[in-house]
Amino acid sequence: MASADAPDAVNAAGTEGAEGAGSGRTVTTDIPARLDRLPWSRWHWTIVIGLGTVWILDGLEVTVVGNIASRLSEPGSGLSISSGQVTGIAAALYVAGACVGALFWGRLTDRYGRKKLFMITLAVYLAATALTAVSFEAWWFFLFRFLTGFGIGGEYAAINSAIDELIPANYRGRVDLIINGSFWVGAVGGSLLSILALNTDFLAADVGWRLTFALGTVLALVILLVRRHVPESPRWLLIHGRDREAEEVVSGIEREVESETGRPLPAPHGEITIHQRPSVSFLEIGRTIFADYRKRAVLGFSLFIGQAFLYNAITFGFGAILTKFFGVPSGHTGYYFAVIAVGNFLGPLLLGKLFDTVGRRVMIASTYLLSGLLLFGTAWLFDRGSLSAVTLTACWCVVLFFASAGASSAYLTVSEIFPMETRAMSIAFFYALGTAAGGISGPVLFADLTGTGKVGDTVLAFCIGAALMCAAGLVAAFLAVNAERRSLEDIAKPLTAVTEKAKSAAQGGSRDITPPSSSPA
Repeated sequence: MASADAPDAVNAAGTEGAEGAGSGRTVTTDIPARLDRLPWSRWHWTIVIGLGTVWILDGLEVTVVGNIASRLSEPGSGLSISSGQVTGIAAALYVAGACVGALFWGRLTDRYGRKKLFMITLAVYLAATALTAVSFEAWWFFLFRFLTGFGIGGEYAAINSAIDELIPANYRGRVDLIINGSFWVGAVGGSLLSILALNTDFLAADVGWRLTFALGTVLALVILLVRRHVPESPRWLLIHGRDREAEEVVSGIEREVESETGRPLPAPHGEITIHQRPSVSFLEIGRTIFADYRKRAVLGFSLFIGQAFLYNAITFGFGAILTKFFGVPSGHTGYYFAVIAVGNFLGPLLLGKLFDTVGRRVMIASTYLLSGLLLFGTAWLFDRGSLSAVTLTACWCVVLFFASAGASSAYLTVSEIFPMETRAMSIAFFYALGTAAGGISGPVLFADLTGTGKVGDTVLAFCIGAALMCAAGLVAAFLAVNAERRSLEDIAKPLTAVTEKAKSAAQGGSRDITPPSSSPA
């Protein structure tokens, strides 16, 4: 199969980044190699908890909204809104907000740093969720669903960038998958929480759903406090002329890891020379992604569109399918959703290591293709009338076991196959455009399809999602990058990387070359 390991055109971006920067110093460093050779430690768990747990909140909130849709439409809920508006308009606005937020915050993340932005975006998410809890009219609910999505879109760009730049190369794949898959831990909690919220024996109809959003706000505040201790990405600091800060961060990490393991760290292998610059133009980012790395851009779009249609289009309406076709009471849909949420989380958890060992190409292609084919099978059984609420849930559980690993790998892929200076914006581009195609039009389209109560319409919804997943799997089979256990700088050379010719000129006296840092003894 054809490889996409190299840019489609000659990679002039690195040369242009070095020779056309206009200002800044040229430095040689081994900081990326020092980060990649670290063994797994408690410090890395701090990163996972501080950055990754926000997806649990996202999963909790999205699931709660899907499961309480029928209750919100009932008299006495405190809102004049229909179930279709919750799963259709409100869901589409949430995704639209995430797309806009990804693009807005993604650019700022590359320009001003990972840490500043993952603090700000979580604060936006927290405030919007709290204000959703006090909704009194449909327009207020719609507005703050959009703003909640606006915050979470920025989280996708800032968090995935920071995680990939802080986690060692040997663990990057599995960690990224498990963190993105932790959305479904929140989904399990959201499903069970919605059961309590919908039980009017415990909580009034206009109180229970508000408390679920309030709980999300409290958890977000706890994560915000933990996140203060996560450092800025040394890779970002290095490129933006703050190499002394980068050295301090990495040296501190090394001391902590050595203290924990009780033995010296292995020597780092490899160094890189870069020409520091404060920012990269929007035009240069676009040219890099869509001209220098065209095949990788096609790969990113395919993976995001496939998973966005499957998840944002179909699972938003899962509760409605259960109530309309199988007569499941609205207060019991959370039990079924909790089951498929467990399947979703087990996929990245159990398959994640294979993305670092078997490899990206094989695992990405196989998870997409398997989930698509299994969904076609589910559609066929549903059309024949062979499924019950329990067996449909079981089928979805199996489908999403593979689909979740594939969907999580989409975020991993676009965050590691483009140059570092474009990383957050790359995630934002593909998340926004892919999700807009499947996540905005999808909920609106499928709310209509499942709302008709006709089996054929729901089968069509299943088949659209399955076909797009299979198509993305075929694209990955030919274009996926073999990025496993490789340095980010090896997968995609930074735009600021200095060519050998420019490096020789710099060493001749025109630039200040900083010697590589050494690890503490």
